Amino acid sequence: MELYPLKFAPVYKSRVWGGDRILTYKGLPPVENQIGESWELSGISGSESIVSEGPLAGQTLPDLVRRFRGALVGGHVYRTYGAAFPLLVKLLDAQRDLSVQVHPNDELAAASQPGGRGKTEMWYVLDHDPGACLLSGLKRGLCPEELRKMAEAGTITDELNRCEVRPGDVFFIPSGRIHALGAGCLVAEIQQTSDITYRIYDYGRMGLDGKPRELHLDQAEKAIDYNAATHVRTEYVREKNHQVVLADCPYFTTALYELDQSLTFYKAAWDSFLIIICTEGTGWVRTDVGAAPIRRGETLLLPACADSVSFVPDGQMTLLNSYIRN
Repeated sequence: MELYPLKFAPVYKSRVWGGDRILTYKGLPPVENQIGESWELSGISGSESIVSEGPLAGQTLPDLVRRFRGALVGGHVYRTYGAAFPLLVKLLDAQRDLSVQVHPNDELAAASQPGGRGKTEMWYVLDHDPGACLLSGLKRGLCPEELRKMAEAGTITDELNRCEVRPGDVFFIPSGRIHALGAGCLVAEIQQTSDITYRIYDYGRMGLDGKPRELHLDQAEKAIDYNAATHVRTEYVREKNHQVVLADCPYFTTALYELDQSLTFYKAAWDSFLIIICTEGTGWVRTDVGAAPIRRGETLLLPACADSVSFVPDGQMTLLNSYIRN
């Protein structure tokens, strides 16, 4: 059985801060379950993505990695990560403010749980309500004692950079940076495969179970970068029908393609899978191992064995692409 461009069934997550914008964005009927997250591509245990179309339908993403190894993820990726798919892709709908939180780096994550990985991530803003904001990084350097007092007093948000958002905005969030998505934001999130979050402040609200949500100040204290964060919004120049790199780090490289004509390139030298998220429009992704239609709100996984790749828009199409640099 051969590999081809793979689509997966999204895994929807109800959240106390979620809404109904994700399904509307995807062009699907809304439901009443406060969907805060759509896990588009996940290898996390208990939330594994399942192939939805073609001969491999019903297979989980971890099953495919174990079976196809480097042909799916790339030789250098498989040597580094083994059977663990290294990236997690989500759509997030914040109807209410998310908690103020931080994620650990690889070293701290591994110390807290066997095989744990840190969480460096990025957000790409898809839509927003007027005046919607997010928080990212400290305005000034703080010591751990100061920050804990502010978290306990509920004044920590005053010490964070507040950024009003618009579609197309990019925010790179390295592990250790305090952050929070604000009410009215719809974003695509690309991150290391990790589900470790330390809540610092949560507005005193209850969870979906009616109980106070747990805070993790002791764990967060070890993970936080206490230095001031500047230039938290990524600046980039848009360019039609060309690759525009938005983020480039050891964990992932993400690029933007805004297309009104077909574009073909060769990715063999990358030796990596390619994740494709369609953020606007419709079109086709054609490769030497098969082709697939794609539309707004859908995610495709191209196997590493695909060499030539063509993006063919139906009029106009915007794509985010992520891979792991060799």
